[in-house]
Amino acid sequence: MDLKTILSKAIEQEASDILIIVGMPPIIRINTELIMLKDFGDVQADHAYQMIASMLDDEQTKSFNKNKDVDFSITGEDGIRFRVNAHYQKGSLALAMRLIKSTIPDIESLGLPPIVRDLAYLPRGLVLVTGPTGSGKSTTLASIIEEINRNHSRHIITIEDPIEYDFTSNASIIEQREIGTDCPNFASGLRHALRQDPDVILVGEMRDLETTSATITAAETGHLVFSTLHTVSASRTVERIIDIYPANQQTQIRTMLANTLQAVVSQTLLQRSDQAGMIPAIEIMICNSAVRNCIRDSRVCEIPNIIETGQRLGMQSLDQSIGQILSHGYISPDQALAKCQDATRMQNLCSVNSADWS
Repeated sequence: MDLKTILSKAIEQEASDILIIVGMPPIIRINTELIMLKDFGDVQADHAYQMIASMLDDEQTKSFNKNKDVDFSITGEDGIRFRVNAHYQKGSLALAMRLIKSTIPDIESLGLPPIVRDLAYLPRGLVLVTGPTGSGKSTTLASIIEEINRNHSRHIITIEDPIEYDFTSNASIIEQREIGTDCPNFASGLRHALRQDPDVILVGEMRDLETTSATITAAETGHLVFSTLHTVSASRTVERIIDIYPANQQTQIRTMLANTLQAVVSQTLLQRSDQAGMIPAIEIMICNSAVRNCIRDSRVCEIPNIIETGQRLGMQSLDQSIGQILSHGYISPDQALAKCQDATRMQNLCSVNSADWS
């Protein structure tokens, strides 16, 4: 079984992901749907071994043998990049691969609100892009970084695991550091990045207390810092960050976060009904004085109301975003109902007759 042929098939079908599991045919994901490539037959143990061995270098092989998991990226002969995770399941080798577009899309082409472009021009602070796995966080961040790269003279340092989009320095100078190859972990990369004269820092993910603390410190010291979290709303993002810290440090981190956080962009992808493909629904929280006071005073539960009434500042709730998408006919009522936070309010927002939801 040839990995190159499987990758070519996935590219041809415009798949987003590829799964290789021993005992099953290769699987691709197209617009959230999983499709088995039965013509390839079942993946055997030796097939999976050969696929993984062909992609790993010596250091990655050592890491994989030790940890039973390894993240890396590869570039195919046609220049298309893949983010890869090799792992074990039921004692057998397995692969998860995500296709990364060779060109970095423009913010507008992604269907993101204009306020997202403004985040590229902030002088300092922390901007978080959040959402579930596969919601397009990395693509959104890449489009913001490319906006800076095209229009500003900045020194940008990215710390990624692994490197996904391959940036070419334009008006800005961009350095990309990969975990395991260029630095041992996010926290170490961040500590050293502060000594490398950056203006903008991209942290692939705030995974743990050490990385979170280093990220917030970088934003406190006057840098513009971007990162991601696997959270589904702005208020839950704030709660997640605070909860990472021990109880005796949470008052301090509330103050630090209130002072440094500039915006949270929370996104989820919805399946379009008007054409093939996906469309993002976006919640946007801009940190005005009301939001900062809520964070500082442990009144995070009030943030959703501030978001809903902050449209003049570019804020919008997830349900407001879904309502706008539905009103344009881009998604079905069923899809809106499945993804919204409050079905009753969604009906009111979109002026949808209750019969349409049946």
